[in-house]
Amino acid sequence: MRFILTLFLSFICSASLWSQDVVADSTKIIDPKYREDQFYFAITYNLLAEKPSNVSQTGFSSGFHLGYIRDMPLNERRNFGIGLGLGFSLNSYNHNIYVYKNETGEIAYINLSDSDINYTKNKFSTYLVEMPFELRWRTSTEDEYRFWRIYTGFKVGYLVASSTKFKGDIGTVKNSNIKDFNDFQYGLTLSAGYNTWNFHIYYSLNPILSKDAQLGEQAIDMFAVKFGLIFYIL
Repeated sequence: MRFILTLFLSFICSASLWSQDVVADSTKIIDPKYREDQFYFAITYNLLAEKPSNVSQTGFSSGFHLGYIRDMPLNERRNFGIGLGLGFSLNSYNHNIYVYKNETGEIAYINLSDSDINYTKNKFSTYLVEMPFELRWRTSTEDEYRFWRIYTGFKVGYLVASSTKFKGDIGTVKNSNIKDFNDFQYGLTLSAGYNTWNFHIYYSLNPILSKDAQLGEQAIDMFAVKFGLIFYIL
């Protein structure tokens, strides 16, 4: 996880230095009120970092993210500024941790790799209202819609719902709104690309589950790392 964070920060620093060397074709903005307000839609592959021993992901874990970002330019060229937005995120994580209610009605966790339980599906899902904050650089002008961009920043999400779903030889088991999920989830973001195609990565700074979620005597303090494509619509 430290390697990923180092790589992430190195990329941000490199991108910032690179952006200073780029000279735009036009340095004159006709409309002083020009801004890049945008709707966004992203599709990501979700990884679980710092998993407990013998915990692994199974299948494809996906994320869908959409929202709106208000652009606030900070310079006369209006190619550098900040963005503040509001959005919604749906995330699923396939793994081998079975979530169930024990004989006292409390939520408990076991590692399916250490059991004789066979299964075809096992995952948990989170539904978040998110507020992204971005430091934004781009080569756009008021009449140029194909341009390079580098947006980096921070995103805070509030958990509005959660669920788990298991399908196996003991039947189908579902749980919803488990209290062990952290209500607030936040992390670093980076989006970079040209025109329609933009790479996107999110690196969480706090675990998905609280310290109350225990697998044996070990806390299930897994972190989310999401990467994929993000599309911006003016």
